[in-house]
Amino acid sequence: MNLYIILTISAIANMLLSWYVVRLLRKFLFISESIADLYLTAKAFQVFVKSLYSMDNYNGEPMIQELISRLREVTEEIEIFRDVFEYSLDQQLEDELNATNEEEA
Repeated sequence: MNLYIILTISAIANMLLSWYVVRLLRKFLFISESIADLYLTAKAFQVFVKSLYSMDNYNGEPMIQELISRLREVTEEIEIFRDVFEYSLDQQLEDELNATNEEEA
């Protein structure tokens, strides 16, 4: 009789733990997608600011140069988090942004 009670409690505990793991994995995937989107947005904005800086009207502007350096720092910080949650990044879009970024450098 005690064995059946222990097995029932164990089965219920396993079902609850399985449900909890599924919830955690869904949150993990959501965070992964969000960080990937944030990284790509920051990278695209960095490319835009660099192209703005290369225009004749804004070439040599110290505020835009400071903005570029701060964007680089923000992008590097996001990359640290992205390395942890790197499962849902669109590699083709990232390669395209990196190519554009290297062309303007």
